Amino acid sequence: MNKVSEPLRKTRPKQSLRLWLRLLACEGLVEQTVRARLRTTFDITLPQFDVLSELEHAGEALTMSQLSDNLMVSNGNVTGVVDRLERDGYVRRAASPTDRRVQYIELTAHGVNAFRQMARVHERWITDLFSDLTANEIQTLIVGLNKAKSSISSKR
Repeated sequence: MNKVSEPLRKTRPKQSLRLWLRLLACEGLVEQTVRARLRTTFDITLPQFDVLSELEHAGEALTMSQLSDNLMVSNGNVTGVVDRLERDGYVRRAASPTDRRVQYIELTAHGVNAFRQMARVHERWITDLFSDLTANEIQTLIVGLNKAKSSISSKR
């Protein structure tokens, strides 16, 4: 081992830990900000927004299991969120014609219109939160984080 690579090997774990802590801090700050703004602006929670987003992007009704799989949460978590969204008129449940145990969740017209408005505002919030970064800095972060995601996924 040469003298140059030894110091680099010793600092790498500390750099990796610093990176991990910085990622957690940034994610936490963005999430806290978005949660608070969703609550005060639209009287909706982040999990509710996430369910609406999944349904909008799917473009069709999804089962509770599909929603929970896509959101990586339990069916129980999704049930409570969907109950509130249904109560507020954003979604409706429809029974499966082939299996009584399966319920499909779909956006109502109100849900589609409300989510699209929320999504536009949400995008402005995110753009504002990262507005101090240049386009080049953002692109560099995207490339680096994509590489990190692939690397981490391969080691699971």
